[in-house]
Amino acid sequence: MSADLIDGARVGMLTPSSNTALEPYTAAMFAPFGEEASAHFGRFRVVEISMSAASQTQFQNAPILEAAERLAEAKPRLIAWNGTSAAWLGLDKDRALCAEIERVTGVPATSTMLAYDRILRAMGVRRLGLVTPYLGEIQSRIIGNYAAQGIEIVAEARLEDRGNYSFATYPPEQVGGMIEQVAEAKPDAIAIVCTNFRGAPVAERIERATGVAVLDSIAVTAAHCMREMGLNPARVTGWGSVFQRFSDLP
Repeated sequence: MSADLIDGARVGMLTPSSNTALEPYTAAMFAPFGEEASAHFGRFRVVEISMSAASQTQFQNAPILEAAERLAEAKPRLIAWNGTSAAWLGLDKDRALCAEIERVTGVPATSTMLAYDRILRAMGVRRLGLVTPYLGEIQSRIIGNYAAQGIEIVAEARLEDRGNYSFATYPPEQVGGMIEQVAEAKPDAIAIVCTNFRGAPVAERIERATGVAVLDSIAVTAAHCMREMGLNPARVTGWGSVFQRFSDLP
């Protein structure tokens, strides 16, 4: 008697080593698909976010590609760099990294910041709110990079933390207060730029209260990956409008 085989859509996610929020939230977001789809994680060392030389060397390609090769052994349909370093290092950094991942593994690749680029363009966002746990030196580079794309940061909130582990220790209620503060400026959308920050659980509540789209990094990455793998992100509820927004993309 032959058994039924399970071979659902798998995404391999490259994850900063000290992240603790990303994996459980992503697993919960994929839960509505049951055995149809799953997320799998490979870590490489990230323990600090600053403009120091030690911090920047964490994002060199070699350890990331090694982690990507290990993920590729699970035969994913897609590999995603689930991190936001290109927010301050520039989108070209992620474009080059994804090209290298595809060359080395033969698997299509994407990233959190490329997912943001897709949804912000689709929404026509020109006035953006920004929420992060980062230092001012990181925040200012993010603001500058968005300005170069024609997107004005009209309000921002940050924690001046160099983390990275500590980012996940702030409760959703505290992150929610930062989002609500930024929402007062009535931006087109608010981006929570960090994949180890607990904004996703409060996104839907704040959207309903303010009428402003709240785009959390973990949710943006998950929704984008679902769409890229041929799944319908709209099946995911309770984590904000971003899943419906990716579902509605042309």
